[in-house]
Amino acid sequence: MQAFESTNVFGEPLQTCGMDPVTGFFRDGCCNTGHADGGMHTVCAIVTEAFLEFSKRQGNDLTAAVPLADFPGLEPGDQWCLCAGRWLEAYKAGVAPLVNLEATHEETLAVISLDILADYAVPR
Repeated sequence: MQAFESTNVFGEPLQTCGMDPVTGFFRDGCCNTGHADGGMHTVCAIVTEAFLEFSKRQGNDLTAAVPLADFPGLEPGDQWCLCAGRWLEAYKAGVAPLVNLEATHEETLAVISLDILADYAVPR
């Protein structure tokens, strides 16, 4: 699978999002993306209970472990590469989690403006 260039929303090298649990479409700890990533897992978020409940109501229970996919399930406080579209849905519903912009892939900007993301950014 070919990944797009690893650049964050500032045009800088993409930083690691999370290694415990290991995140990313490519399970490399980064929110890299590529043509095979139809969900665009590009937003490095610090998930909250409110977001996890929202995602579960939308049909994606991120708290449930999926051993065959080497996915332990998420807990509040975990950093995870979220689908840009799901993060935007959560934003519109008032439950968007904070984001690490240095670890959020620049492809996110095709879906979410930097102005909106900046309002949810953890301090640099």
